[in-house]
Amino acid sequence: MRPAIIATFLLAFFSLAASAADLGRVENQFFTIRDFRLTNGTVMPEAKIAYETYGTLAPNGRNAVLITHGYTSSHHAAGRNPANGDNPGWWDGLIGPGKAIDTDKLFVVSSNALGSSAGSTNGASLNPATGKPYGSGFPAITMRDIVAAQKALLDGIGVKHLVAVAGPSYGGFLGFQWSVSYPEMMGGVVAVVTAPRLLNVEKSLADLQARLATDPNWNGGQYYDKGGVAPVMTEIRVETLKLFGIEATLAEKFPEPAAREAEIRRIAEKWAGNWDANSLIILRRATLGYDTMPDFPKIKAKLLYVLSRTDKLFPPTIAPDTMKALKDAGVDARYFEIDSEFGHYAGNADLDWAKWAPALREFLAPLVAGAS
Repeated sequence: MRPAIIATFLLAFFSLAASAADLGRVENQFFTIRDFRLTNGTVMPEAKIAYETYGTLAPNGRNAVLITHGYTSSHHAAGRNPANGDNPGWWDGLIGPGKAIDTDKLFVVSSNALGSSAGSTNGASLNPATGKPYGSGFPAITMRDIVAAQKALLDGIGVKHLVAVAGPSYGGFLGFQWSVSYPEMMGGVVAVVTAPRLLNVEKSLADLQARLATDPNWNGGQYYDKGGVAPVMTEIRVETLKLFGIEATLAEKFPEPAAREAEIRRIAEKWAGNWDANSLIILRRATLGYDTMPDFPKIKAKLLYVLSRTDKLFPPTIAPDTMKALKDAGVDARYFEIDSEFGHYAGNADLDWAKWAPALREFLAPLVAGAS
């Protein structure tokens, strides 16, 4: 190969690498909503929402993407946040300069959910009426309330229109809810390893509450001065991680079953020491009645629905009925299946993100162009 050709190749290679650079350091930000009225009429004197942003908001406020997170995840979706141990965000492979969600063009807002213990007002937060943690007295919020709080955040920071709402798992629930609650607000929805409705939530909520009550410190959810409930939370987390597919994700690094089991338990114990048990109930309870399918005719956004071949929570077998319902409602929707061995974790950027990033980029391209 001639030197000029080699030089051209190297220039192109390094230009591509530079265009997909990391975001670097990001920081927690907080937005407070005063007198936040819930769908049941309850008024929260104060609702704080934690979030991160990446990129720059355009003067017209129309180049934004909202990122929504999983059930027990956080809003740390990209870059490296000192508050999260400087670890890369869970969609770091997808969000950043030159990446599928390109922060050279887009202003990305990753919002924590109201009720989550990753920084927003939650069960461990002080109730202004009592001066003590809310605990089991936290208001019964719904998916609509979580989305309404995110809408208030976006309004407060100057976002006028969303190129898309995108998120995995519980974040996908919120994406579907966004599409029917504020159909004029976004151009697209990216719903990953998720579903537009949930069944049997009453039973799963009752089972969760019963499981937490087995800890002697539970005290009806008022456990904050009792020493915590880390043991039962650890066991819940171990079971959840295995259901999500963590054994497959750790198999290469920990080929021996005993070592793999020890690593799973280490991860679970660390999580249990940082997560508020009441937030599990708050966010699970918020999905009571969650069913966006009857409202599909309201959807005006284009939709990308992404599932994982090996996901036990949301298997690809649910896709045909969902896609048919979307089509029958006149929604412009497309489906992509990740050919992954990593189950529910396939939707995470640090695993099989490269398998579906091209589909995400292609889906977003016309929406990004239309926002400029």
